[in-house]
Amino acid sequence: GDPIVAVLCGSAVNQDGRSNGITAPNGLSQQAVIRRALHNAGLEPGDMGYMEAHGTGTALGDPIEVEALKAVLSPGRAKEPPCYIGSVKSNIGHLEAGAGIAGFIRATLILQHGEIPPQLHLNTPNPHFSIQDTNLRFATALEAWPEAVKPRRAGVSSFGFGGTNAHVIL
Repeated sequence: GDPIVAVLCGSAVNQDGRSNGITAPNGLSQQAVIRRALHNAGLEPGDMGYMEAHGTGTALGDPIEVEALKAVLSPGRAKEPPCYIGSVKSNIGHLEAGAGIAGFIRATLILQHGEIPPQLHLNTPNPHFSIQDTNLRFATALEAWPEAVKPRRAGVSSFGFGGTNAHVIL
């Protein structure tokens, strides 16, 4: 009798492999894990409306992650409706091993309420990446998730310190 607010419809896990160091993410591996999760869910990149990024707020990691999201989600996708990107870490910090589940909970709440919360403390985007000419967007104020013909879909990324990448589709 409990209400169902989200369904896990696809997931994938991989490993960074060779990178520039233990704290340096591998963008190609991030792309691959997101593509595999989409494939496992039977979805196309254009089906996604929200991506809960790992989003550590670092000068190195965030540009790599945003570029990976652009590479997977932007080609062949119309400008509208956009795919929003956010990260719970600006609200509650990193949480180390709990970071992935915190992002999962946030994405589930976004699906349940149909609202995209603003990215807290985002005044000036990182100058090492740009989403200006893409269909990706950061919410700067609370926004209603646009009604669509398709069900709402959200992805959640969690990238471990040792190079493990995980992505789930809700």
